[in-house]
Amino acid sequence: MNWSHVFWQVPYKVCMDGWNGLGNFLYKTVFGFVFERSWKILWPALGETIYMTVLSTLLSYIIGIALGVLLVVTRKGGIKPMPKFNMALGTVINFLRSIPFIILLVMLLNVTLAVTGRMTGTMTISFPLTISAFPYVARMVEGSLMEVDGGVIEAAKAMGSTTWQIIWKVLLPEATPSLINGFSICMTTILGYTTMASVAAGGGLGATAVTYGLSYRQYDIMYAASIMLVVLVQVITVAGTSLSRKKDHRIR
Repeated sequence: MNWSHVFWQVPYKVCMDGWNGLGNFLYKTVFGFVFERSWKILWPALGETIYMTVLSTLLSYIIGIALGVLLVVTRKGGIKPMPKFNMALGTVINFLRSIPFIILLVMLLNVTLAVTGRMTGTMTISFPLTISAFPYVARMVEGSLMEVDGGVIEAAKAMGSTTWQIIWKVLLPEATPSLINGFSICMTTILGYTTMASVAAGGGLGATAVTYGLSYRQYDIMYAASIMLVVLVQVITVAGTSLSRKKDHRIR
């Protein structure tokens, strides 16, 4: 494509056809060229990104919810106070949170090989993604559960509820809006981590943007992949916020 021709056509289109004409012109030239040329590359990368993000988010949230509940239940003044256990668990979680993902990815190569049978690839990248994300999720879940009104918990205790009943019927239901919002935040964070998948020969939009932009200088594919990542983040954020508001009984 002759980009200088496109550039000089912009003021002409604005003068002759207005802003709507400029929009149609850009869509047919720039965006049409970029997406038609790169769609065969971007479509598989989109699927790989969604696969890594969804799988890693689900696994990390399952582990994170369990650890977050333990942190709240065993803290001093909690339902089942166990200060030493709580301190040890909190120390491990803080240690894992402090390691940058790119370093943790390299550190876990041998462990990834033992668990998944491979060191590299799109599927195997989900393991270090989960390990990197679940400590972050655990602290987020802890914060969500700490927001639950203590009076509700005391009322459940007064009615003779067991620890499990308080967790399943009081803590988690009351914290659902915050947990959903945290889920969307966690998913967007992991989506950002997937851009480093190229280090472990993984795929996805991030790896595609880095590879084609840095190695091949094909900036149209890099920009198209980046735009798709931005759209994914917006979709996840809006969906999470909307669902969180629907589940929040305080807004009704």
